[in-house]
Amino acid sequence: MKRRNNRVAFSLVELVVVIVIIGILAAIAIPRLSRGSTGASQAALSANLATIRNAINLYATEHNGAFPGPDEAGFVNKLTKYTDLSGTVSATKTATAKYGPYLQAIPPCPVGENAGKTTANKILISSTSPPTPDPTGGEGWVYNPTTGEFLANTTQTDDSGKAFNTY
Repeated sequence: MKRRNNRVAFSLVELVVVIVIIGILAAIAIPRLSRGSTGASQAALSANLATIRNAINLYATEHNGAFPGPDEAGFVNKLTKYTDLSGTVSATKTATAKYGPYLQAIPPCPVGENAGKTTANKILISSTSPPTPDPTGGEGWVYNPTTGEFLANTTQTDDSGKAFNTY
């Protein structure tokens, strides 16, 4: 009786086909994964802007059309603490300081030249409309206290070429 050698193994052609398929999948997946963090930063910017702009508008509605400000400290205090109708800030809620707080803190700007810096939550005050970005000072945001316009303080653009300061 003859004994058969029934070894089961992959041929070289099968191995090459599998390696080519894995290479194609990697070529498709790796660029998509690397763009994921960029997309997340853009989504975070949109969410932060919506939250802050809503807080500014609510403040203005409750304070007879006056926007928080006129400087960075006034802006932060008026949105993160209690205020009375005239905008006077109080650390605690009182009978007259019954408005706010509108935000827990100013979030850092997730995009631009100053993203990731400790100053990314700082606000540059601008008197132009729309506010003129100037990222050289390290601030993450730019704000006009006269008009209530609030933008990212950057001159960079997103993947589609749209300027972050126009979001």
